[in-house]
Order: sequence, then structure tokens, then C-alpha cells
Amino acid sequence: MSRLPQQGLVLAARGWRGAAVCKSCALRRFSIQPAQQKKIPNRYLGQPSPFTHPHLLKPGEVTPGLSQVEYALRRHKLMVLIQKEAQSWDGLDHTVILLSNPTYYMSNDIPYIFHQDTNFLYLCGFQEPDSILVLQSIPGKALPSHKSILFVPRRDPNRELWDGPRSGPDGAIALTGVDEAYNIEEFRHLVAKLKGESNMVWYDLRKPVHAELHSDYMQSLTEVKARSKNRIQDVRHLVQNLRLIKSPAEIERMKIAGRVTAEAFTETMFASKSPVDEAFLYAKFEFECRARGADILAYPPVVAGGNRSNTLHYVKNNQLIKDGELVLLDGGCEFSSYVSDITRTWPVNGRFTKPQAELYQAVLDIQKSCLSLCSPGMSLENIYSLMLSLIGQKLKDLGVLESSITDSHFFKAVRKYCPHHVGHYLGMDVHDTPDISRSLPFQPGMVITIEPGIYIPEDDVSAPERFRGIGVRIEDDVVITEDAPLVLSADCPKDIYHIEQICGRRS
Repeated sequence: MSRLPQQGLVLAARGWRGAAVCKSCALRRFSIQPAQQKKIPNRYLGQPSPFTHPHLLKPGEVTPGLSQVEYALRRHKLMVLIQKEAQSWDGLDHTVILLSNPTYYMSNDIPYIFHQDTNFLYLCGFQEPDSILVLQSIPGKALPSHKSILFVPRRDPNRELWDGPRSGPDGAIALTGVDEAYNIEEFRHLVAKLKGESNMVWYDLRKPVHAELHSDYMQSLTEVKARSKNRIQDVRHLVQNLRLIKSPAEIERMKIAGRVTAEAFTETMFASKSPVDEAFLYAKFEFECRARGADILAYPPVVAGGNRSNTLHYVKNNQLIKDGELVLLDGGCEFSSYVSDITRTWPVNGRFTKPQAELYQAVLDIQKSCLSLCSPGMSLENIYSLMLSLIGQKLKDLGVLESSITDSHFFKAVRKYCPHHVGHYLGMDVHDTPDISRSLPFQPGMVITIEPGIYIPEDDVSAPERFRGIGVRIEDDVVITEDAPLVLSADCPKDIYHIEQICGRRS
């Protein structure tokens, strides 16, 4: 990792513009431990703190359930990976730079609810826009030794009157446990020091998450480095490798997200009736998630009645679901920065018809078989291959595919009725760590989804008429363990008997 040259260290010890800073902070030993915990300012920060939100955060936590030590350990592990990658680059300083998200606007001066870039959030827990995290190697010390620096929006009473409080450098240090923090404008002084040949910069140049910060501060650096022998190195893949394996604290967050979502599904099933508007079920599901402490929905849910369930990403959710139709609801919530992703399909009138039950049970059998394979050494690609074979056999049994279909046409025919993969990685994002191959063997701590489906459009004249217009998907969230898979969504009903019991309670 890059570091400041010796002259820069003197500047750092006195502050970026020569202002004196705490001597013990400048001289203390850097390790995976956060800075000696400073008292949280007795005021509101730009995000919940143990002082203002003791019902959400315990002392020492940066975000609910995740401590300063947890975040410091993540930064340490990233520097270990950089140390391994940099073995052939002796004598260089290393600097990792991650940008926060900006505030996005739906129109003029009306902002969307802010949502932090998850790679930035993963490494520091800071939840304000227009910020920069820097991890910098230390002169005279080998990696993974480093110091962590946040550059954050300046305290501004005029802007805070409109937008709410900001943490400022003092609040950022006290809350997150980083080593140093400065106002965002001071970042330009660090950029100037990184243009030399002795500095290796790790930064996601190909897709900057904050266009304005990139233009204001990083563009000139990237142009210089493009002409240097020490070109900028991507850091995104390294962070994703860390995010792929969840810590016990992360899994606890995901357990809560799974439980909250399962309860919301149960209540939404209970509230179903015929006819019912998709928008009502959407609203009911979101209310039940939020009422149980979810921050937001993890993504726009699919609430698809009847034949609309055969549109995989149907999100209009504005049609009436008729008596005798199924509804497919694909939804999840975000709880303390970790998400769930569950799908259930059920009859809005509380009773499956015989064709619906046949198709549903086929998908459920396939899903349970796939779940049983979620163990170390397997992969999503392995399970996908099995899912296609199982779907094909079920479609033959149901008469959707001819039993005499040739091997050369078999998988093409199956993909017609299930055009998506068996699952994806899950974590802080719904489609988490997207650059990680689905062929990677499972390891304990990975979290995945398992979501087979069969979709038969109403205009498919090649399928038996009784199945036309029916789409079924069943999706659960799964933690890979050394032993049996841990299904985070296990409380969400999916057996036909249990679904009909819940939907029938209203009578």
C-alpha cells in the first residue's frame, strides 16, 4: 500500500495543513485494533451512534451488531491480500482509495434516500455521502501494517439545517475507530503525494462510484499513473473476496433479515384474498418488514399474479389477481446493511387447484434436492446442472416435455421453462460479490440463494392446457456450514399444507 513519504509523515503528525493533532494518535502502534476508543460527541452525527441511538447500537459498535474491531479486522485482511498481490513490487508504498456513493436526486432538489456504496461501507461503516476512505502503508513497516483515514463532508450549519447533522472529522474518528479523519477538501494534499513512481495506488478506476469526487480529485492522479510504470490497480475484486465469506456477526445480521422477511411473508399470505390487488400485497409485505425493524426493502419486489409470474422481473405490481390464480412474491428486506431474498408462490384464495399443486410440488421437490447439496466443495454451477436435470425429469413426468426428447434438445427445452440460474451469492447486496465465479467451490461462511422455478406462459400451445399461465418459484437463503446447510428463511412456509393452513386462517 502507498504511504506518505517522510516529509508527509511530519505533515500528518501535525495535520494536513500543519494543525496540531493528538501526539498519542500520531505515535501509537497501528494494528488490527481500532484507535483508542474516543468518546462519541454528545450530539447527533450523520448516522446513528451509541450515544443517540442506544436502542440500536451498543458501545463500540459502528453499525448495529458490528464493532469497531470487526471493521478494523476487515481493513487488516484487505491489506493482507494486497501484501500477497504486491510481492513482486518491492520497495513501493501502497495506498487504497475507496469512494462513497453520492446523493442521487429523483428531480431537481428532491433526493432519493441515501444508500451507501457497499464496498466502502464494508470497510469502515461510515454512512455519509461525499466521503473517501484511504488505507495507507506506514513508512518503515511492512504490510499489512497500515493506517486508515476518512475524508468526510465539512460541518456546515447552513447545510445541516436542511439535510441533517454531519459527523465531521471528530465524529467520524470516534464512531468508526479509523486512525485519522479530515474534511474532504484536504484530500487534494494526499493526492499530490501519490503521483510519484514509488506509490502504488489501489482504486476502482474503470467504474468510479462517485463521478464528482473522481473528477475533482482522482482524474488528474489517474492520468499521471496511466503514464507511470506503477499503474493503478483494481481493488474491487479483493474486497469481494473478503465479502464472500461472512463472519459470525454478519451471519447474525442475516439471520434477523431472514426471520423478519419470513414473518412478513406469513402475514402477507394471511392477508391474501380473492380478488386482491398486487399493490395491496406489495404494501402489506413492505409494512410487515418495516414494522419489524427493517431499514428498507432490499429491492423492488415482484408481486406477480397469474400469468404475470412468467415475467421474471415483473415489478409493475398494479394488476388485480383473480380468484383461482397464484401469486408469486419475490421480496426481501435490508436489516442493518444485510439483505434477504425470498420467493414464495401461493393461491390468493387459499387453495391450490390440482394442476397448480402438481407444478408447485414439482418445484418444491427440486428445491429441497438442491438445498441438500449446499455443502463445502459443491458450487452454484454444480447445483445448477443438477437443477436442470431435475426440472427436465419433472417436466417429462407432468407431460410438458415428451419422454422421447433427445439429449441434444433436452437442456435447451428445460431452459425454456427455467431460463435463470439456480441462485447467487447474498450479503450486503442482493446479487452480492457479482465478480465471483459461480463455479467457486463452497466454503463455510458463504451465503447463497437456491431458487428453482418452472414457468409456463399462457400462450405456450406446446404445454398441456391445464398448466398454461402458471409460474412457480421457491427461493430460500442458505449459509454454507461445515455440517448441514443453515436455511435463513426456514420460518417462511412453503409446504402446500402449511400454506393452505395460513391462507385459511382468515376464515
